[in-house]
Amino acid sequence: MDPRPANGRPIEDYALLSDRHSAALVSTDGSIDWLCRPRFDSPAVLGRLLDPDAGHWSIRPAAPFRSTRAYIGDTFALRTEFTTDTGTAALTDALALGPATGTDAGRIRLAARAPLATVRVLECTAGELDLDFAFRPRPEYGLVNPIFTTVPGGVLATGGPARFVLSCPVPLDFGDDGATTRIALRAGQRLHFAVQTAGLAQPPRPPWTPDEIQAALDETVRGWQDWNDAHPPWTGPAPDLVKRSVLVLEALRFQPTGAIVAAPTTSLPEAVGAGRNWDYRYAWVRDASFTVQALAAAGCHGEAVEFFEFMTRAAARYQPQKPLQIMFGIGGEHDLSERELGHLAGWRGSRPVRVGNAAWLQPQLDVYGELLDAAWHLRGHLRGLDEPARRFLSGIADAAADQWEQPDQGIWESRGAPRHYVYSKLMCWVALDRAVKSAHRLDAADRAGRWAAERDRIREAIETEGWNPRVGAFCAAFGDDDLDAAVLAMPASGILPDGDPRLVSTVDAIDRRLRDERGLVRRYEAGSDGLEGVEGSFVMCTFWLAQALALTGRPDRAADAFALAASCANDLGLLSEEIDTAIGAMLGNFPQAFSHIGLLNAAVAIRDARRPATR
Repeated sequence: MDPRPANGRPIEDYALLSDRHSAALVSTDGSIDWLCRPRFDSPAVLGRLLDPDAGHWSIRPAAPFRSTRAYIGDTFALRTEFTTDTGTAALTDALALGPATGTDAGRIRLAARAPLATVRVLECTAGELDLDFAFRPRPEYGLVNPIFTTVPGGVLATGGPARFVLSCPVPLDFGDDGATTRIALRAGQRLHFAVQTAGLAQPPRPPWTPDEIQAALDETVRGWQDWNDAHPPWTGPAPDLVKRSVLVLEALRFQPTGAIVAAPTTSLPEAVGAGRNWDYRYAWVRDASFTVQALAAAGCHGEAVEFFEFMTRAAARYQPQKPLQIMFGIGGEHDLSERELGHLAGWRGSRPVRVGNAAWLQPQLDVYGELLDAAWHLRGHLRGLDEPARRFLSGIADAAADQWEQPDQGIWESRGAPRHYVYSKLMCWVALDRAVKSAHRLDAADRAGRWAAERDRIREAIETEGWNPRVGAFCAAFGDDDLDAAVLAMPASGILPDGDPRLVSTVDAIDRRLRDERGLVRRYEAGSDGLEGVEGSFVMCTFWLAQALALTGRPDRAADAFALAASCANDLGLLSEEIDTAIGAMLGNFPQAFSHIGLLNAAVAIRDARRPATR
């Protein structure tokens, strides 16, 4: 047995920082326990989230303390206030954005020139107190212990593929485990810290002065706030959570390409100790139509177009001899081969820690519908599809027509035997329905007849083989009795009329059978995914239930389900992937884009259901 204790700080204790190139997680006690550089999917340089020896940077009172925190306005600059018996101090943290730039469309492009720097400003606001400082970078997921040398104005840490320049105004002690000191502060005193990251081949950058650090922080606050203010205000339910969800999607959007990572972390488990630990730092085609709808509803049309264009460019072309890849690296990479990091203890001992994701090799038929549905939703905002894009979208419509009768792994990437999932068939229907409606834009009028014929065959199959009269619902797969929360997407798809009683019955069956003791919705019934252990309840699925209830004419019940799912957010409005049914704590990678997307789309459905004339 590994003698090292597993890290186990609750996931909800963390706050997100982002410079749209990478992300950091900061705990309530002032410790940055997760940071990958230079990209979201790069090896972690601070990784205590997954192992106590994998690196962190902490600034916290030496004496017992209480802490409160909040983002500064509509930004990802975090202010944490520590209170002890002798005084209070405020710590402000951010990943520096650099100067904002514009686009041809006049939009604000955040972090185009991000300096890859973490800035921290510490101020004593009352009384006096001592604070402990510890800077312990560990590149390559904790494998590398850097060498520290002093330089004018700070410290240089070198080891592995990275160099870190710590701008530090106080003397430090150096040991085998990093740079530490104890700082005594009195009211009115302020200290500025920063860490700049560079590759080993790059010359080390000079430390920043306090004025430069303050300017970088001010620029970051102004950049986020200006981006937020450039978008229309939300007039529906839960305005604060909706606003924060839009900001989260922008924070998880990789600046150079427009890709959105599903989450900025890897291997935070879906069930503690059960091996359900996956790397989510990639962009899923599955998320395309949901993401586009959410961004468009928030007025982020340019951002939605960039995400859609990333997906089509990363895929490049449809190859009839193999399925469309379901996910890509944030730079467009195709090979996401999975491996295990055996030297890491895992969050609360949840091994293995994985990097890469073997799901990239799985066939999932739903991706055809999600891409073509995204193109349909953006038809008024795309400047026009060039010939390669038209050929690509027409090709995946052909793929849906050719492959819809095959079994697959489903949206939840089951590692069990392939099945004829109803959701996969539904999204093939969506693919062909949107292709038929877009045939003129795709220069594919000659193929529209075949697409329409296959679309009608899929609908007939879903109605005859997917509907289970014993259960009174469209079930998870043809001929089966188990339920799948993904089928809650059916009311929004348009495959059946809004008032079809089978839609209402399906939503009600899922409402009855997939809710846990807390009222949250599980993805599916236990034992149907081919994996050990039982995962938590899925936040996105509870928002899906709220959306489906709204779309089937039950806005009050929808609002109740929405409020329950929204209550899963932490004090900063951030949502994880899942919730531990037993204790109500967060599980899974964090923060989870899918959960925030679900919140946005459910809020839109509830707003529109209460204003029928707008539907």
